[in-house]
Amino acid sequence: MTNTQHILSAYDRDLETVQALITRMGGMVEAALADAAKALETNDDELAERVRLNDEAIDRIEEEINSECARLIALRAPMGSDLRVVLSVIKIAGNLERCGDYAKNLAKRSKVLATLTPIPGAGGSLRRMARLVGLLLKDALDAFIARDPVLAEEVRQRDHDVDQMYNTLFREFLTHMMEDPRKISACMHLHFIAKNVERVGDHATSIAEQVIYLATGSMPGDARPKVDAIVRESDL
Repeated sequence: MTNTQHILSAYDRDLETVQALITRMGGMVEAALADAAKALETNDDELAERVRLNDEAIDRIEEEINSECARLIALRAPMGSDLRVVLSVIKIAGNLERCGDYAKNLAKRSKVLATLTPIPGAGGSLRRMARLVGLLLKDALDAFIARDPVLAEEVRQRDHDVDQMYNTLFREFLTHMMEDPRKISACMHLHFIAKNVERVGDHATSIAEQVIYLATGSMPGDARPKVDAIVRESDL
């Protein structure tokens, strides 16, 4: 093997390493979201606490990814499509870290909800929403692995369904609060949980947009489809 071939082989291994870390991080975030939603529905404090503690491991992987990408840029000076890979990995890692934070927040609120007036069916509804968002996240990561801009665009379009589900849940929680003031505290926590899950969907679409950038060299030209939110982020 010539020296040039050796350098290129090492370069390829570096790229494979950071992409493998993204895949590992994504799997951990998917599990955290699913476990947090399950803990909410089943009032499983032990599972909720495990989600909260495992968030540190997700944060450490993001730090490792950023360190590896910085080293790769400094030593390899990637250009063209290789540079797009590195930049996309950094952004995707940031999105996944935020998703992990939302899963942790869901787990923390589920422990509080266990002490409040129960809202019938709310845990199951939120778990279904989390399952829908988890599939978005999985497909966005699958699109990244396969460099599939078509699947990535499907993820962008499907975020519309998450927005609709969020608005439906908000109306349900508002109805409960109006009918019984004793449920206000629980419904407020449930609303924040629903908002956290909806935001994970937004980060999944951001990952999908990075995949489109990685595959085509440009970001999507059109704004992602969004359902008009009943409550704006600034109102929370």
